[in-house]
Amino acid sequence: MVVADLERLKCQAAMDASQLRERLVDLEEHKRRIAEQKAARHEDEERRLGTTQSPISYRVYTLKEIEVGTDYFSSSLKIGEGGYGPVYRAMLQHTPVAIKVLRPNVSQGLKQFQQEIDVLGRMRHPNMVLLVGACPEYGCLVYEYMENGSLEDRLFRKNNSPPIPWKLRFKIAAEIAIALLFLRDAKPEPMVHRDLKPANILLDGNYISKIADVGLARLVPPTVANEITQYHMTAAAGTFCYIDPEYQQTGQLGTKSDIYSFGIILLQLLTARPPMALSYHVEEAIDAGNFEEVLDPSISDWPVQEALSLAQLALKCCEG
Repeated sequence: MVVADLERLKCQAAMDASQLRERLVDLEEHKRRIAEQKAARHEDEERRLGTTQSPISYRVYTLKEIEVGTDYFSSSLKIGEGGYGPVYRAMLQHTPVAIKVLRPNVSQGLKQFQQEIDVLGRMRHPNMVLLVGACPEYGCLVYEYMENGSLEDRLFRKNNSPPIPWKLRFKIAAEIAIALLFLRDAKPEPMVHRDLKPANILLDGNYISKIADVGLARLVPPTVANEITQYHMTAAAGTFCYIDPEYQQTGQLGTKSDIYSFGIILLQLLTARPPMALSYHVEEAIDAGNFEEVLDPSISDWPVQEALSLAQLALKCCEG
């Protein structure tokens, strides 16, 4: 009888354990459904915010802070000049930054100023320049400081800077591609930079490349990006020699429009030559068997076969 009672208790315990497991499974399933519903609501909220108004995620600086940081816009701290306006190096809260100042007579300046805030204020990526803050009062954008300046300056060895080793050039090419993929996959809408060029690719102290100047960037409706692939613009924007010829002629903008610019940049990484007719000269050299002659002569240890593969990829990008 004792043995029978023990067996009965063991059987009851097993049944209780089975029911407990079933309840735990049901509980986990219920928790999973709640989590999925919360995630869906959060995604809908982010999509709604992204299509209406971007949340502010940058610091607002006063004009006084900007003036003190730039020593009242001292020419000795000026590190660049673009179509948008001058760029100064500054110290804000003991942190080195770059401050881009809106040029008052630039008609598109205010629009580009707002576009940069809208885009970079809600964007974080290791290969996109970080927007630290802004001074709407004076039209200033505050970025992380990039110690090695622009890819253009380093490729053409401004101020006798040393040549970029070929391994770094391949790494920079990969980083630009990763950043472009990030823009293409941006939510809620894909983005086209529209002014991709070496002057807008900055290098930090470790030669990590980051894309800057998204003031001309255009949001492309998802239906266009995924199905039509092209989106009509009334006028082409960007820099000649880097603009997709089809976009320049027809105003048809798509997520592939940056690929042409990327191809030209790849060729410049290999040759350190100006962009004008560069794809023609490289293709001609390949066909003639003289490809090594167009490689940047400041580099003595080019891996020619790998460089040739990259050049052929670049030429495909330039074909459209």
